[in-house]
Amino acid sequence: MILHNWGEIDYITAREQMQKVHEKAKKDGKNHLILCSHPNVFTVGKDETKKFNIDVLQSDRGGSITCHSVGQNIYYFCFQVSNPAQFYKKVLQAFEMFFQEVLPEVTYDKKSAGFYIQNRKIASLGFRYSQGVSLHGVALNVNVDLDFHSQVPPCDLEGIVATSLQNEGITLTLKHVNKIMLQEIQEVFNDTI
Repeated sequence: MILHNWGEIDYITAREQMQKVHEKAKKDGKNHLILCSHPNVFTVGKDETKKFNIDVLQSDRGGSITCHSVGQNIYYFCFQVSNPAQFYKKVLQAFEMFFQEVLPEVTYDKKSAGFYIQNRKIASLGFRYSQGVSLHGVALNVNVDLDFHSQVPPCDLEGIVATSLQNEGITLTLKHVNKIMLQEIQEVFNDTI
């Protein structure tokens, strides 16, 4: 697995860079994992038709509206995928292992793709697949500004609010969360950096 650690990067630049990594992954046949975060921005999936009362950026991933901000770890997967369902299951497994370790109350909701504690969403997932390689990934709220995130319900789901590890009483740095997540991802995909 090849690791790309971009730090904080604006969403549009990251999307362009991810396309380049995707092209590289198609050629070299390797799994590429991108770690980054974005300054405050709302993005919408390609199938979303609703208009929102805030500025949004169009994305080519699936899903509805997603909030990105400082304090959120993002994991973009440009992985070799022969079976999307199997790949998705492995991604879920990696994050389930992480939550089992740090916040066991978190569960995955298949109907409203994401990780939740009751009605509080802590992580969002959105993928696309092109020519056998995945795009996009998972956004995990570590210590985000929940006032910014509360402008629109996560994924426009009624009765759902955003939360974070910090808000749930878990004080881990972004770096520490990345370290644990990398171990879980490597273990599940049986791939080393």
